[in-house]
Amino acid sequence: MAHFDFVLLVFRIGMGVTMALHGWNKLRKGIGGTAGWFESIGMRPGKLNGYMAAFTEIGSGALLAIGLFTPLAAAAMIGLMLVAYWVAHRNNGFFIFNKDQGWEYVFIIGIAALVVGGVGPGRWSVDDVVGLTNGGGLYSGWTGALITLVGGIGGGVTQLAIFYRPPAKA
Repeated sequence: MAHFDFVLLVFRIGMGVTMALHGWNKLRKGIGGTAGWFESIGMRPGKLNGYMAAFTEIGSGALLAIGLFTPLAAAAMIGLMLVAYWVAHRNNGFFIFNKDQGWEYVFIIGIAALVVGGVGPGRWSVDDVVGLTNGGGLYSGWTGALITLVGGIGGGVTQLAIFYRPPAKA
């Protein structure tokens, strides 16, 4: 099944690097713009939430790319996408090209994260090298999917409960 491990590695690297770069972009020119936008959509305090989002994107992306703590990295991505869906995309239709961007992108990233969490990182991963997969074990199958889904939804809902204060409608 070397082909499976190869395509899973390519997928993990592609998705992980994309997520990490998304976080890096928030930090690249200073967090001010991101913080202001977060405040405007109800994620308060904006600066703290901007940093948390950026570092979670960078961290979860890097971990997924190398295949370390894979279901936890995937759970972080689901949490991020759940928050993004709720505060920025849910009222804008499905397609990303809709005005104000629909929820298509956050949906597919969340689904992809669940798939990786359920399938596991594969044999070409740090998880496998250090023995966290044990031929499937804790970090794949139903257990991996459950860790990913419950951790992701739980993290996202907790983030929203603590920090989301919707702006008053005009």
